[in-house]
Amino acid sequence: MIRHLHRLVPQPGLLLRLGALTAVQAVLQGLLLGSLIPILRALLRPEPDFGAAAPWLVAAAAGLVVYGVLTVIATPVGFAASSDLAGQLRRRLIDHSASLPLGWFTPEHKARLARATTADAANIGNLAVSIGGPAITATLTPLTIIGVTVAVDWRVALLFAVIMPVALLALRRAGRIASIADVELEQAAADIAGRAIELGQAQPVLRAAGQSSTGTARMREALDEHRTVYRRGLRRSMAPDLTYTGVIMAGFVAILVVSALLLLDGTLGVAEVVALLVLAVRFLEPLGNLVELIGALHAMDNAVGRVRALLATPPLPEADRPVTELPGTSVELSGVTFTYPGGSTPALAGVSFTCAPGSTTAIVGPSGSGKTTVTRLIARFFDPQEGSIRIGGVDVRELDQRTLLDSIAVVFQDVYLFDDTIEENLRLAKPDATDAELAEAARAARLDEVVERLPEGWHTRVGEGGSRLSGGERQRVSIARAFLKQARIVLIDEAASALDPENERAVSQAIARLAADRGRTVLVIAHRPATLDAADHVLTLHNGHVAEAGTPAGLRATGGLFARLYDQYDHARSWRLDRESATEVG
Repeated sequence: MIRHLHRLVPQPGLLLRLGALTAVQAVLQGLLLGSLIPILRALLRPEPDFGAAAPWLVAAAAGLVVYGVLTVIATPVGFAASSDLAGQLRRRLIDHSASLPLGWFTPEHKARLARATTADAANIGNLAVSIGGPAITATLTPLTIIGVTVAVDWRVALLFAVIMPVALLALRRAGRIASIADVELEQAAADIAGRAIELGQAQPVLRAAGQSSTGTARMREALDEHRTVYRRGLRRSMAPDLTYTGVIMAGFVAILVVSALLLLDGTLGVAEVVALLVLAVRFLEPLGNLVELIGALHAMDNAVGRVRALLATPPLPEADRPVTELPGTSVELSGVTFTYPGGSTPALAGVSFTCAPGSTTAIVGPSGSGKTTVTRLIARFFDPQEGSIRIGGVDVRELDQRTLLDSIAVVFQDVYLFDDTIEENLRLAKPDATDAELAEAARAARLDEVVERLPEGWHTRVGEGGSRLSGGERQRVSIARAFLKQARIVLIDEAASALDPENERAVSQAIARLAADRGRTVLVIAHRPATLDAADHVLTLHNGHVAEAGTPAGLRATGGLFARLYDQYDHARSWRLDRESATEVG
């Protein structure tokens, strides 16, 4: 565990300093206890020899002063080391996450990253200090006592030396059981956390169903499973823990018997036996405390393992000499085949098409046909298993990652906004944007209408994830970012889907403005007939293959898949308009 922890921390200076201080204290503690031997020999004579005891008493007093000073020094170092260790782990995790493919960030992986960055990093920092010191003391103090005991009687020292490895073997078995129980309990706790989030998000549904106090069946099952796992862990740990305690107690009895025998046959005097019994108690006490630390040690080891697993996730591959300037805005897929990690069926199979610079390409197709996958691969969320993706004639794998991301704006179907003001969320696209540039981007995306009707205008906080804004308003912020960024390539993923008619029109008009700039190449996953009609080129996907490609008018005339989808979209739009008109009349 210490080796693994050392590999995780690039600058372990404070931690090593704390370890060194603790080690010196542990050895000093053993030596101070050893000073009892000459002191008791001098004082427990028929006629006490204070002169012989005085140097040892002075040395012991000086040792106590040094021990106290080391304690004063070690305390703030411990606090600083804990904070520094947690901070270094968090920085490593955050830096590494910035190098991972965007497609890696699934809900499960994001939860793992959040837990590692918060709970695991903090626990490792705290436990490395709070149990690392006692663990060092529990090892070095008994070893020092064994060395000191040799000066009294080698047979008792040998007995000490035998007891220690036997106790550590019993402790190792108890630790394995504790580790298994900790992993199972961690999994059960993670399940409860997921269900608790679900419980909070689903409160409107639960209250409508009259289950707000009892929660979902999955929540109750998770709580029951956690309780079962906890009880099972206690039962499994009981026998190993009692075995370890039994070894410690048997060791003390053995020392007591041997010391008594040596006293009775005159090998040792009363002073030596009293000193040995004191040493035995202090020898066994830290070993006994190890059983209380072992659970925490393995919990820390498991946390270290989770952090190491995240840091071992392969980053997005980078070219040895990446291209740092995008030569053009054409987009070309050539024989692209891609299967999502853990999947068995390709999401795309042999897909090839070209988007000319400054053109607008609409991507259509049934659900699951691979539309979103195309946009993700262009933005390099993942790399395809076969084929290539080129922008401006350069394979995206040869492009510098910053150059690629600076050149692309992505308008997601589900927009996430930070819990900050509208202005700050917009400035993510261009932190140094002027007020005039912000206003122009807002007008182009029709975000200005939203800003004007909010009491605090640009300074309105949007809430966590943008929860204080409607879906259409969040989409306008996202499109305004694309305008403000002035990206040369814009990928739009069903931005107008599932919106009310007013927001659908506003978002569709904003998309049309984006596409009107012939210096910008736009790929849009679209269902709205007006957006499809305005496209220069249409790509129809079906089951991960290109089913049709051509102009909107040409594909409609063929009566193929695009024509059928177009008629479905147009029918749905007419139905919505009729329903809206009927509502207004009513």
